Amino acid sequence: MFKGLRFAFVLVSALGLLAWGASVFVDNTTHAWFQHDLALRSRLAINGARQLLIERAKSGNKSGVRALLVDLTRDERVMAAALCANDLATVATTPGFPPEFACEAIGAKLRAAAGGDGAQEWSGVVNLPGGSVHVAAVPIEDGTAAAGFGILIHDMSYIERREAAARKSVFVAFGVLALCAAAITIIAARLSWRGFRDEFARLLSGKSEAPEFRPFARDLRELVQQVAHEKDLDGQGASWSAERLRHVLQRHLHGEKVVVLANREPYVHQRGLDGDVTVLHPASGLVTALEPVMEACSGVWVAHGSGSADRETADERGRVSVPPGEDKYVVRRVWLTAEEEKGYYYGLANEGLWPLCHLAHARPIFRSEDWQYYKTVNEKFARAVCEETTSDDPIILVQDYHFALAPRLIRERLPHATIITFWHIPWPNSERIAICPWREELIEGMLGSSILGFHTQSHCNNFVDGVDRFLEARIDRERSAIVQHRRSTLVRPYPISIEWPSRWMKDVAPIEQCRASVFAELGLHADTLLGVGVDRLDYTKGIEERFLAVERLLERRPALLGRFVFAQLGAPSRTGIDRYRELNENLERLALRINERFGSASYRPIVLKRAHHEPPDVFRYFRAADLCYVSSLHDGMNLVAKEFVAARDDERGVLVLSHFTGAARELSEALLVNPYDLEEASDAMAAALDMPLDEQQERMRAMRALVSEFNIYRWAGRMLVDAARLRRQERMHGRWAENAWRVATGRS
Repeated sequence: MFKGLRFAFVLVSALGLLAWGASVFVDNTTHAWFQHDLALRSRLAINGARQLLIERAKSGNKSGVRALLVDLTRDERVMAAALCANDLATVATTPGFPPEFACEAIGAKLRAAAGGDGAQEWSGVVNLPGGSVHVAAVPIEDGTAAAGFGILIHDMSYIERREAAARKSVFVAFGVLALCAAAITIIAARLSWRGFRDEFARLLSGKSEAPEFRPFARDLRELVQQVAHEKDLDGQGASWSAERLRHVLQRHLHGEKVVVLANREPYVHQRGLDGDVTVLHPASGLVTALEPVMEACSGVWVAHGSGSADRETADERGRVSVPPGEDKYVVRRVWLTAEEEKGYYYGLANEGLWPLCHLAHARPIFRSEDWQYYKTVNEKFARAVCEETTSDDPIILVQDYHFALAPRLIRERLPHATIITFWHIPWPNSERIAICPWREELIEGMLGSSILGFHTQSHCNNFVDGVDRFLEARIDRERSAIVQHRRSTLVRPYPISIEWPSRWMKDVAPIEQCRASVFAELGLHADTLLGVGVDRLDYTKGIEERFLAVERLLERRPALLGRFVFAQLGAPSRTGIDRYRELNENLERLALRINERFGSASYRPIVLKRAHHEPPDVFRYFRAADLCYVSSLHDGMNLVAKEFVAARDDERGVLVLSHFTGAARELSEALLVNPYDLEEASDAMAAALDMPLDEQQERMRAMRALVSEFNIYRWAGRMLVDAARLRRQERMHGRWAENAWRVATGRS
């Protein structure tokens, strides 16, 4: 025992000496690292503000230069900053700038560091009575010529505190290590090597991080960094809301109103059989997404006036204030003839472009007369948009595939407008877009935009590939921009979302009441398991495959007969097109066949409700359901999935979601399926019905957190902030070009 204690004393003493040497090494190393880090921070900070410093210095705007320098010193570790001219004259300094670091003194050190090899930065540590400071001088170049240099002074007191903490940590760590080593040595002397090795192996088993989790950790870090950056867009750092979006508009766009161009109007005035006029909300993901943005931003929504009472409820210019009774923004209705609507909307847009962009096995149809109407109608809407603007550089949001030509047409009338075009459906790859006879004209029209947005990066990549294949344009892949006719169009992914919290949740009944009312409406027993689908009746939504999956579920799980009912809310859509009429007939036949096979006088496994349903009614069904199945065969995003998540404030219910939706990239806690695979889809529905409540809550809680953070206000805010930044750059470039022209022509 004495020998063991003597050995432990020697070991602790040796480790103490080692700790002292390590602390000296740590001090020297960390001091050098901190100096290098401060020099790098200074270089990045000054280079980041270089262009604005040069511009404001050239224009004699010393207060503007001082304001930029003050911004650079907002970090509590940065004490002072200055901008010096080439002749060592002081251009501007922050308040309290130390005189011992004047431009003349630092300039001499900077030139000595350059040594005739051109501009070179200088940095060093200076001891002052109050403590040490780090001084960095960074040359500023205007093109290839030197324009002066900036000085940044960092307080190093926090470094000294960190070094002291590091020394303390080293001694503590080595002390603990010494004690542990001594204890282990004494124990090891009394145990066999083999026994120690086995025990140590058991101790270490399962303690290391599995390598398959490393990619998730990396993605999580990137997501956190992205969210932190976006929270600082307006200096508030709060969650995105209507109020924050208004604040962003006020800060970045000075409260300007926005003009939206979309085919679908947010409110339709319809005259009923009894002669009364009712107001309907169209079953449209676009309207669901954009209407909260317009209420937050105000402005004008230009759309096709399609309601039977739209003309009589609008003024002579086709304008009407909405929402009814609240008057938060204006809808400008554009009137189309029956021939224009048939050729532009039913023809090229929905028999041509819609099947072209969706991989849903429908053949696109292209007719030259439809193309002529498409051009005419795009011209008509572009003219209406320009009539609603109040400046020569307005903010205009062009929506979807109905208006591929409109951005270029608007640009010709308003060359300084900031035009954001958002394509709500998938963009096909270059092989598929080649099918369209007017592909070049469509792409050229879209490139009239300042910013072109898609739901996913893959859609952005497809568009850029199409430009590369069919047009003469320069592709700037570093900026994700397309340059044509000396004008850039940024191509960006902006995954769209829904309003949070949803307005339809304000007056919604509790879950129990919703479930009771829906069950009474459908004639269901209280213990029935309810599945819900909500869609426009469109062949891309996979409703036929959905019904077949329900049939397969009942085949494989006979115990569900009489207990499981699937209710499909389907809004009739585009019934003037043969493919849509066929879909309606097929769904009727399919539901009838399944109900005859598995149903009885008191039981129908599939309830098909073909009618328009207002949002409160849709949310009532969402809140009553045990599962919601979204089976789109190809979808840009699909907001029904997010609406179901928003409706479930009880954190119950299960979302079964198609892999082929943009939403599947975000809502990974849903049960993701291939809707063509009926075995997989039926398995997922069975798993949803059997899922324990705690797992339902865990999945729903995660999805609700994501949808609340990445909501429609964030979508609009990101686009509008990008537009504001782009507009500032274009204005500065325009002023620079004008000044250059004046100098070149002698008119300055």
